[in-house]
Amino acid sequence: MSSSPSTPGLNQVDATPWSERLALREYWELTKPRLSLLSVITALVGYMAADPQRSAGIFLSLLVGTSLSAGAAGALNQWLEREVDRRMARTQSRPLPSGAVSPQAALIFGLSLGIAGSTLVWLGANPLAGALTVATLISYLLVYTPLKRMTSWNTLIGAVPGALPPLIGWAAANGQIDPLGWILFGILFCWQIPHFMAIAWLYRDDYAQGGFVMSTVNDPSGQSAARQSILHSLLLLGISLLPVFLGYTSWFLFGAAALICGMYYCWTALGFWRVKGQDRTSASRKMFLASIAYLPLLLGALVLDRWLIG
Repeated sequence: MSSSPSTPGLNQVDATPWSERLALREYWELTKPRLSLLSVITALVGYMAADPQRSAGIFLSLLVGTSLSAGAAGALNQWLEREVDRRMARTQSRPLPSGAVSPQAALIFGLSLGIAGSTLVWLGANPLAGALTVATLISYLLVYTPLKRMTSWNTLIGAVPGALPPLIGWAAANGQIDPLGWILFGILFCWQIPHFMAIAWLYRDDYAQGGFVMSTVNDPSGQSAARQSILHSLLLLGISLLPVFLGYTSWFLFGAAALICGMYYCWTALGFWRVKGQDRTSASRKMFLASIAYLPLLLGALVLDRWLIG
């Protein structure tokens, strides 16, 4: 009899750390960590490509501030789309649809991250970088997110907030945006279109179920998505070579990377356009994998070129 009261107590003590770890994991998932990481990395690339005086304080403010702001975008996006996420198979297990986190808690969490992150960039770097951080959040949450259920143009419009992080980093370094910063914006903008068209094709049934107006939902043949992929991969190839022609980088490192990576990306987009029906699924995966490889290779070459050669 004396052992009975102790058993629940032991279970309760053992369960508490596990419950806390589980809750932390759910909030971590709210931030969309993989997508957030891309925003943080491209902001840091913008900072490093600007060849600043390498201020540790500004770099740390940019790193932490953009991390918090990107996490806020993920959390608030999931809060806005919580009902839609319940209808799609690939998002039903997210913290809000699954009930692991309440809508009120997610809203407070997201707003807190957004305010802290943008304030840190504003004060730790400069007002221009902070204003661009706020503009990224507003355009992503209040423009792109609702447009996903209104028009297939949402992908092009959504590419704008997706391309702003390099400008945040550039502004943090120099307090202004130079031509190379705008070229980085163009690279990120064009890169996103084939990347997202591949995703839109792979998850077209899910998007239709969720009520998203995507190119692959409006045009189930995939021809519209393929045409946009070819167009923007070709534009990307041209824009990515501008730093060489304008004297910002060398042909030896960045120019070679831009040419090789850009031509391969174009080739996968062409393959996505040439095939029909279910064969597009394999081609879209190839284009998606090319997009994943393209960005770190190109941006890594840019930073190395600027620091070692330029």
